[in-house]
Amino acid sequence: MPAISFSIKSFTVALLMLGLMPSAHSAKVQLQVMVENLAPQDSISFAPLRLGFNNGTFDSFNIGQVAGAPIVSVAEGGSGSAWFPAFAAADATATLGTVFSAQSGVLQLLPGATGTATFTVDTAVNPFFTFAAMVVPSNDFFIGNDSPTQYRLFDNSGNLAISSITEHASNIWDAGSELFDPAAAAFVGNNDLRTPQNSVVGFNFGELAGFNGLTTSAGYVFNSGLAGDTEVYRLSFHASPVPEPETYAMLLAGLCLIGFMARRRLTNPGFAGSIA
Repeated sequence: MPAISFSIKSFTVALLMLGLMPSAHSAKVQLQVMVENLAPQDSISFAPLRLGFNNGTFDSFNIGQVAGAPIVSVAEGGSGSAWFPAFAAADATATLGTVFSAQSGVLQLLPGATGTATFTVDTAVNPFFTFAAMVVPSNDFFIGNDSPTQYRLFDNSGNLAISSITEHASNIWDAGSELFDPAAAAFVGNNDLRTPQNSVVGFNFGELAGFNGLTTSAGYVFNSGLAGDTEVYRLSFHASPVPEPETYAMLLAGLCLIGFMARRRLTNPGFAGSIA
């Protein structure tokens, strides 16, 4: 059988020249988000992570100001019931979602536990990352970013600029919306008994020691064990490109072209080229 001598490298170059190969910097990526509870054993857990990849316009809270309904829905009950609609209203193109614990049937991210979720993100439209999750047990404690532009996850070329975010105990926020009362705290008491505090958002983790000795909804006896520099939460990111739908058609056309050239060479010895 005669040798087929059309170079694949030459063919690829030809496809690039003809615009039949995908761009090296596709705007869309598949982004895997992994969350880890780094808190000490029997210390704080976290409600599911609420997140959004966005254009940097949604500001869910500000230190020293009264907490609005969006962040209160996260801080007092771990819910995104008001947070997601407010996010979508402020930024209609944002990609929103939730990361749950990987432990089947467990809503909270317990100490030592992890969770993952994958999202399709348009890096050109939504380069920023915003998140929030309730700290459990508490009346209105949470983690999250104050400034909507604090975390620019992707640079102008669509490359991942931040591989991980680590939260310490000193980063834990107090929404200032509900008085400290273990009997009324979500996930450990009856949240319907909560009393408004009418204060402002600030940092506060020392109050968590007030839950020491109480049995949590997850069944362990709580012991805060936190210092300001204690690592309590980590988010990790891994991005991979998403081929555009037309890319598949282009590659299929390219494969058909290779097949045609190979067949032409076999049936016509005078046909110049080689596939190596």
